[in-house]
Amino acid sequence: MSDRLSRTFETLRAKNQKAFVAYIAAGDPDFDRSLEIMKALADLGADIIELGLPFSDPLADGIVNQMAADRALKSGMSTARVIELIRRFRETHETPLVLFTYLNPVFAYGFEVFHQDAAAAGADGILLLDLPPDEAAQNADLCGSHGLKSIRLIAPTTPPERIKLLAESAEGFIYALSRTGVTGAHGAPSANIAEFVTTIKQHTSVPVCVGFGISRSDHVRLLRPVVDGVIVGSAIVRRLAAAADRPIERVAREVGDYAAELIGALNE
Repeated sequence: MSDRLSRTFETLRAKNQKAFVAYIAAGDPDFDRSLEIMKALADLGADIIELGLPFSDPLADGIVNQMAADRALKSGMSTARVIELIRRFRETHETPLVLFTYLNPVFAYGFEVFHQDAAAAGADGILLLDLPPDEAAQNADLCGSHGLKSIRLIAPTTPPERIKLLAESAEGFIYALSRTGVTGAHGAPSANIAEFVTTIKQHTSVPVCVGFGISRSDHVRLLRPVVDGVIVGSAIVRRLAAAADRPIERVAREVGDYAAELIGALNE
């Protein structure tokens, strides 16, 4: 039987549609609101939700996502609470969940037991930002995803031989960066994005989704012909931050309206 991620892409492919992947920091601004936002995104059409594990030193993130992680940590979120958040979401929703994280919080929790607990709670994949697969292979304690699909990150500056290595070891989908730098809704996808995605696809049948800086309908329309999905993070997180003191229903509606606009552009 296929997994949630595979089923999602299979269903979208049959409809000639592309995946909308929504990123939020788990526990931003707090556990209960984060859970409601996850549910709202799923109900309003997000095909996959990417959950960032709050971490005190998120080097690959821009200021928007750094502040989201800080809010989550200050609200009392921990790695164990993230797993509980996944478990609570799974009580009502089947939307695939992918964890976006650095090695430190996973290693501190216990690498193997984290993967086991996250998978048991209902997570579907994991993107370990600072654990290259070839380095993980040199340490038996860091090998194996224990039920979670291993998502790979590939940048436009990645050498061809390394693109091949990463693409061939990817599961679930590939997170292709639209440009270099840190996360953030600034700039625009690289002019060479189509060529970049085509290069990746030469080495894998795993879907390729593009993220970093995707924030407007014109970005989505530019990417639509060449990708299997788009990943939108900072633009959503910024809206959560601006509405942090408002009723959760209003926050969910505002985030949902924004997501619906991009989803419409993605599949129009």
